[in-house]
Amino acid sequence: MTKIRVLEEQLANQIAAGEVVERPASVVKELVENAVDAGSTTIDVSIDEGGLTLIKVTDNGGGIAREDMETAFLRHATSKIATSSDLFRIASLGFRGEALPSIAAVSRMECISADSDTGLARRLRIEGGSITADEPANAPLGTSMSVSDLFYNTPARLKYMKSIPTELGHISDYMNRIALAHPGIAITLEHNGSVLLRTTGTGDRLQVIAAVYGRNTAKAMLKVEAADSDYTLTGYVSKPELTRANRNGITAIVNGRYIRSHSINGALLQAYHTLLPINRYPLAVLELGMHPSLLDVNVHPSKMEVRFSKEVELRALLEKAVKEALHAQRYTPGLDAGRRERSGPQYVQDTISFHVNDRTPTPSQPAIPAASAARERNSGYGGGFVEREYVPAGATERLYAPPRPERSESFRERGAADGSAGERYVAGGDGSIGDASLPRPELEDAPPPPIESAVPSSHAASATDYDPQAAASAAVSQSSASEAKGFPELHWIGQHHGTYLIAQSEDGLYLIDQHAAHERINYEYYLHKFGNPVAASQQLLVPITLEFTPGDAAQLKELLHLMSAAGVELESFGSQTFLVRACPEWLPKGQEESILEEMADLVIRERKHIDIGKLREEAAIMCSCKASIKANDRLTREEGEGLLRRLADCDQPYTCPHGRPIIVHLSTYQLEKMFKRVMS
Repeated sequence: MTKIRVLEEQLANQIAAGEVVERPASVVKELVENAVDAGSTTIDVSIDEGGLTLIKVTDNGGGIAREDMETAFLRHATSKIATSSDLFRIASLGFRGEALPSIAAVSRMECISADSDTGLARRLRIEGGSITADEPANAPLGTSMSVSDLFYNTPARLKYMKSIPTELGHISDYMNRIALAHPGIAITLEHNGSVLLRTTGTGDRLQVIAAVYGRNTAKAMLKVEAADSDYTLTGYVSKPELTRANRNGITAIVNGRYIRSHSINGALLQAYHTLLPINRYPLAVLELGMHPSLLDVNVHPSKMEVRFSKEVELRALLEKAVKEALHAQRYTPGLDAGRRERSGPQYVQDTISFHVNDRTPTPSQPAIPAASAARERNSGYGGGFVEREYVPAGATERLYAPPRPERSESFRERGAADGSAGERYVAGGDGSIGDASLPRPELEDAPPPPIESAVPSSHAASATDYDPQAAASAAVSQSSASEAKGFPELHWIGQHHGTYLIAQSEDGLYLIDQHAAHERINYEYYLHKFGNPVAASQQLLVPITLEFTPGDAAQLKELLHLMSAAGVELESFGSQTFLVRACPEWLPKGQEESILEEMADLVIRERKHIDIGKLREEAAIMCSCKASIKANDRLTREEGEGLLRRLADCDQPYTCPHGRPIIVHLSTYQLEKMFKRVMS
């Protein structure tokens, strides 16, 4: 008895389906690519329950002849290649002839197609790979493919399908890419009756970018055009101000086919070298045209990876073209936005302090007089401190918001005189600085205290109130707390290049990265605040608008509870737009939109792998980085000593939230050895 046998056709088709039909998005991909190859100008895709219940693709392409209908569902049947030489000049998206029989083998499928506009069509019903109905029908020119109950006869495959939002995200991502690749085709995507994507098919790729990513994103794109003897390059890349947290915003198209290419991504990122922050990526839609002989698309079953014959030349062309587009205009981040804001109406998000439980306002939390004339000094710096003076009937009261350093005019004048570019951060009219710009993590409901001078907090109201005995007592108490954690008692010496603080202790010299130190201080503060965000959230007078791709928006709608737990009230406003109705009042002023957008991107990206604890931690890191002083910010002695005191109070004062070291130590012995004062 022989052991080797030929499998039955139905079983072979089910096995082959594993290579072609991985998930509902694979079905959508194969059917839509067939519609594109048929010369369609309109493609409508309708799905239910993430594609597991129904996938319907309707086009107005050439259609399938009635005599070819049944043949189209046989394995290796195709109209796109005939000989082996055709494999070296593939001009269509699909060509293997395995899609239709593989899909039909694991679903209940119906095909209605007409190859003329006479209204005469043919309907074919296939269940599990077997034809159950073959009858005439009435339909316009084109083809309608319906796939229902996907994987109904392969429960093991169905068991490993992801959630509906996840499967919908894969489908939406592919539809976005195919729409960007073919702007001349009007494409519609619906899920459970709701429209997720609709393009006009005018051929304007920028309009498609606006439909996928939003109008504001489309306005921030730069056109790219280049050509040589082998390749043509067209498309759009984002300005350096518009970035993403991952490479998902990069769409590479080759001869109308969306692909994933490490080579193209590498050339694009090299063109942005020195223009983007670390771990940030541009948004780009780039289409390459070339002779089919320079391209091999038959290297992967999904045809998503390709090989180029002249890859070095391609990389050079792409990198040069993108660099020219980026350097063609003078771009200063925030300059254009500032001009637009000044030319239009001004909307100010103010912070209102509500007092509950009949608590009497403290001096650092004054009540806001109803008939007060408000004078506000806002900083252009990305910190969190804002001082507003309310002047009722000649009296002056101060309301302190989350810590936000301000610029000192007197120091600017001094900097202009001595040629330094740095600016000093001050709090109020007395020009003092200290602990308010560096908030204490242990504070609970009360806002951070006003910025102090270098003297202890209990005597920071004015220099004339300074008590040396009380100051010494406070210093001893602080020293004991620092030593208990093993952190040295540091004494300010100076500042190097506006970036590193120089301090000394009994055991040697210390260099402190001021940005990393302030980042750690702010991180512990914001992490504490995010731990109880609801009480500190405040309704916004003018909601903040956030835009996402349709697929990301669909996933975000399922995860709004995480944003709510972090104190952000997010409301769906259309298919891909959300309104921020409320957010924590202590977010760094001027950075609210970018922080909220990054929080939403994190929730979408991590999906099931994120919980509220991780979200709060990541949000605290975002806030701490944006609210911290930067390199080349000049500090006075009082400011530097205040920074060192706050750092000593941190739970973990040795590394910043990103893991970089904050402090470097040179022992007295090392210094003496360098100067040859000791020889052993």
